[in-house]
Amino acid sequence: MKRIAAYFLLAALCVACSASAQAQRMTPEQYAKQSKKDAKKQQKMLKKANKKQSKAQKKFEKAQRKANKKANKDLRKRRTG
Repeated sequence: MKRIAAYFLLAALCVACSASAQAQRMTPEQYAKQSKKDAKKQQKMLKKANKKQSKAQKKFEKAQRKANKKANKDLRKRRTG
């Protein structure tokens, strides 16, 4: 009885593996579609990263302007006072 159950289990496993192996094969059209989708995703990520970097650059420049303004104000205050 245990042998029969083991054979059925083995047969079910073989069928499942062969079905998944066939599902993994892609046609050239599917491959092209997936490639295009991946390229679009890559472009989106690149655009997002560039936008984030630009925003960080602007924030840094604003902080620099503020620091220069404060330093100049303190310098003028020391010269006159």
